[in-house]
Amino acid sequence: MTTPEVVVVGAGLAGVACARELRVAGLSVRVVDRGHVPGGRMASRRLWERPVDLGASYLTAADPEFLAVVEDWAGRGLAARWTDTFTVLGDAEAADKVGPVRWGAPRGLRSLVEDLALDLDVERVEVASVDEVRGGAQAVVLAMPDPQARRLVDGHPVADVLDRAWEPVLALAARWPARTWDGVSPSGRFEGAFVNDDPVIGWIADDGRRRGDDAPVLVAHSTPDLAARHLADPSAAAPEMVAGLRRLLHLDEPEDVHLHRWTFARPVGRREASYALVDGPGGPVAVCGDGWGPSPKVETAWLSGTRLGRELGQRLSADRSRSA
Repeated sequence: MTTPEVVVVGAGLAGVACARELRVAGLSVRVVDRGHVPGGRMASRRLWERPVDLGASYLTAADPEFLAVVEDWAGRGLAARWTDTFTVLGDAEAADKVGPVRWGAPRGLRSLVEDLALDLDVERVEVASVDEVRGGAQAVVLAMPDPQARRLVDGHPVADVLDRAWEPVLALAARWPARTWDGVSPSGRFEGAFVNDDPVIGWIADDGRRRGDDAPVLVAHSTPDLAARHLADPSAAAPEMVAGLRRLLHLDEPEDVHLHRWTFARPVGRREASYALVDGPGGPVAVCGDGWGPSPKVETAWLSGTRLGRELGQRLSADRSRSA
């Protein structure tokens, strides 16, 4: 096997976007991930004979370049406009809030990452350290949250910039015999809800609406505090989350539920830099993902990986030219 010039660890959206830019620069790239399929936290699982998004809930597109990618997905039936209106629930009376257009994916958000990774050979590998996976590569990219990256960098100076904390979240998918919750929205059409000041539920997505099939399926994300109390045994949180959903949306008991744990779901605070690229023993180590940028969005992850891939590609291509 030919030694790659760059190893990318993590086949979520940022890692795949970075690898694509490195390939455009003419570099050989090895992409590894511990999961069975690409996607990272844009995770979809087949439940009840349909895909259900358990990680990222939707994407927005303000950057023109990313919008072009999203519109290409839409033109090929991979992405679809979902809604610009969510309900706000909490102690006050329910209200609808208009924001940017949110996009969903008929086959689940993971399918969008899989589309970008079609020409990449993603290997399933459990990586223990940067030194282990580097081999003779000139650079290593870690496309993952700071706490996960810190475990892999050993004594490399990139560790000094991996200082952002991350919160956990539990995602509960639940199915009912029929839709009964539209009346919670003042408009009479429920798409999803931001939940304020609730000890259990922070966000609710109508998975049938975002998928476009109107299936009676909801996905609720817990508060970080609830998730932190149940990280060791997440299934123990299911009854409390079901009760929270029933209370907020006036529901009967669901027919079935599925719970997923996200130990590192979203970063805390702000970070303006789009990525880190730090020289050190053995060569540079770079880090990218939705934790690099002003807000943790799908768009942020794509921009982070794309921008890092371009800078690293230019640097390594220039080095190659000088040594030729």
